[in-house]
Amino acid sequence: MRTLPVTTARREQLVDITRAVQETVSALGCRDGICHVHCAHTTAGLTVNENADPDVVHDMLLSLDDMVKNLRGFRHGEGNSTAHVKSSLMGAHVSVPIADGRLALGKWQALSFCEFDGPRQRHVWMTCTPSL
Repeated sequence: MRTLPVTTARREQLVDITRAVQETVSALGCRDGICHVHCAHTTAGLTVNENADPDVVHDMLLSLDDMVKNLRGFRHGEGNSTAHVKSSLMGAHVSVPIADGRLALGKWQALSFCEFDGPRQRHVWMTCTPSL
């Protein structure tokens, strides 16, 4: 298992971690199999989505804000209940196939760390499972 650091600069943002994950896959010598990436935080998540147009990130964050409102009835004392809900919606884990030593992502796809309670110093855990 490898730990990859992720630094966020804003309360909510998506950070493209594709290059760091690919570099780790290469360093581990993974040729074919599955790359497992796990977010070890309850107010952040992971997703695979478009990386070509920055408006997609804007639209995703705007949509999450529209879906998850800061309700008066929230009881969590830290005041970051919306971050916990968004984390659960995005999910804490993604798996990406590895083919010939490369992440098998679509032309426009990237792996993004989703920050909902930043800015913070975060990390993700990564493993590779070889094909049988």
